[in-house]
Amino acid sequence: MKHTPFLIGLCLATVVGATEPPGPGVEFKGQGAVAVVKNGKAFDADAFTIALWVKPQSTQESQVLAGRGAANQQFTLYFYNQRVRMLVEFAGGTYAHANVPLPKPGVWTHYAGTYDGKRIQLFVNGKLEATAQAEGRVPKSAAPFYLGGLESGERRLVGRLEDIRFYNQALTAAAIPALLAEPKKTDPALVGRWTSQSLADKQWKSLTPAELPAEWVTLKARSAAKTAAKIQQPFSQEAPNDEYTSVKDEGYRGIWYSNQKQNDEYVYKYSGGLGTYCSSHNPFAIYRPEVRKTFFCYGGTVKGKIELLHMVSYYDHKTGLVPRPTIVMNKRTDDAHDNPVMSIDKAGHIWIFSSSHGTSRPSYIWKSVKPYEIDKFENILVTNFSYTQPWYLPEHGFLFLQTLYRGGRMLHYQTSPDGLKWTEPALYGAIEMGHYQVSWCNGKKVACAFNFHPKPQGLNWRSNLYYMETSDFGRTWQNIQGETLQLPLTSTNNPALVHDYRSEKRNVYVQDLNFDSAGRPVVLYTTSGGYESGPVNDPRTWTTAAWNGRAWELRGTIRSDNNYDMGSLYLERDDLWRIIGPTEPGPQAYNTSGEIAMWTSTDRGATWTKIKQLTSGSKYNHGYCRRPVDAQPDFYAIWADGHAREPSESHLYFCDKAGNVRILPAQMNAAFAKPELVLPKAP
Repeated sequence: MKHTPFLIGLCLATVVGATEPPGPGVEFKGQGAVAVVKNGKAFDADAFTIALWVKPQSTQESQVLAGRGAANQQFTLYFYNQRVRMLVEFAGGTYAHANVPLPKPGVWTHYAGTYDGKRIQLFVNGKLEATAQAEGRVPKSAAPFYLGGLESGERRLVGRLEDIRFYNQALTAAAIPALLAEPKKTDPALVGRWTSQSLADKQWKSLTPAELPAEWVTLKARSAAKTAAKIQQPFSQEAPNDEYTSVKDEGYRGIWYSNQKQNDEYVYKYSGGLGTYCSSHNPFAIYRPEVRKTFFCYGGTVKGKIELLHMVSYYDHKTGLVPRPTIVMNKRTDDAHDNPVMSIDKAGHIWIFSSSHGTSRPSYIWKSVKPYEIDKFENILVTNFSYTQPWYLPEHGFLFLQTLYRGGRMLHYQTSPDGLKWTEPALYGAIEMGHYQVSWCNGKKVACAFNFHPKPQGLNWRSNLYYMETSDFGRTWQNIQGETLQLPLTSTNNPALVHDYRSEKRNVYVQDLNFDSAGRPVVLYTTSGGYESGPVNDPRTWTTAAWNGRAWELRGTIRSDNNYDMGSLYLERDDLWRIIGPTEPGPQAYNTSGEIAMWTSTDRGATWTKIKQLTSGSKYNHGYCRRPVDAQPDFYAIWADGHAREPSESHLYFCDKAGNVRILPAQMNAAFAKPELVLPKAP
């Protein structure tokens, strides 16, 4: 691509307080190339200043003027949401920004952003206009420095830049006005400076002793329509278009998966048929009364392989039949962390959120072409997110809770009125090494409960229990007492804390979250002595934390034999709670999951009675019983089975409220089939 600079004639040095830059500027056209300074190490600094002139053609879309690395990482000076932001990542995965109103299109404006390790300051035409607290240090990185766009090739500038400078110190407010003019002949703090005078064809040299050329690079980005729809993340891959997309499968097969080998008889930390894994993914199933169907999704597999397919289907409550499931996509991995979840909008379109385990693979959002139909899905977005929990509120749109890997597993949320235009991810949980969370929606309220990964033990250790909620679509978040939280949460002892389990040396594995008739939350979770499989970490106690209007009631009497035994909590009446989950030892004892049982409590979890064992004498362990949104009596929970110590086939099951279990057909010879009743076997 040939980049043509605009060198119509350079102005003389501008005096302090000037309203025009010292040159005509370099044009960025919103498409084509961005400029990249590849020697990113030159920009590692405890404190810094970024300054430039900009003359935007338009400010309608988000546009990056200059920045380093991906969205929300390192630092970025950019237009976003009707503001100009100076964003700084002041700790791993934690960022803040100072912001001011957008400039006028067609007018030159000078911006300077500084960071001194304690605060971000943003200056406009030499005058301080905004400040934000951000005590810390930008993480060291090899990420390049970008002009006119993100490293993903997105948020490209439409307009001109002139006299871009980077200083390795935070200049004082008194020194900022001088940046509008020519700098001193020698200034050791000036790391790099790029002007229209230093640009010749594709060679954009730095007017400093350091060899820091800005190279013109054409970065592939999405189409304009998808750019408008994107969640801002560093992936720009197009949606897959292969033989698996929006086609019918022959039957229901679940994915088998294992994680972290152990040198003992239990073989894995967790493993088995994990088609409805994990507890930090939700929802897997949603009932819609308009069509009397429970729609559900799960992690399937290519026949004869362990290769993750994202599957969607439904149970027809009128006929008792299920159709052949639809393959939404092949995720090209065997990792069940990439399992899909679903949401349904008020028009009846089914949305599939295709997660990823970390940042090595892209994530996807899909939408059914027709309301309440699963035959064909269109890709809306290619991006990256993990541990996916989207909630649709008819009066607002999507409130999407997710984890982003930014110096740890940090909790973020985004909102969208239509699934097309999304806000930037907002960080709300960043305690030590990050979190796992569960969430649920109750009318206008969306709430989450989560643990944290303590330092220095690492991700296998998780402790404490926290709770927070929002009733205004994420604009503010409160703790259980109704106090507005200052986000992100970064300390272990904060107002969202339910119970300090770290002091008791107990691990916490969150399972489910539900609400009683008064809208008060109840959290279901397991506590244990450590992360390994086997009896060494007993007891594993299923515990409920229930808010009674004055205090949290922490109660638990049910025990199982693995940390990853996961079930669902149903609050049917204030005097009748129900749990469906793998609490009983399975054929692979002390491994993930087991035999499914149904428990009830009439005293808010103080005591539990096992009223029925749903499976027994099984070949494989059953687990990850998932509660549908608005669960109906004849489709009350869905789960999968699989051998817990070696790769195996995996089947999908569901049960009714009475505890009768049916298996989804692994092989179908017609378009619809009636799931068969599974009778418990003798142990």
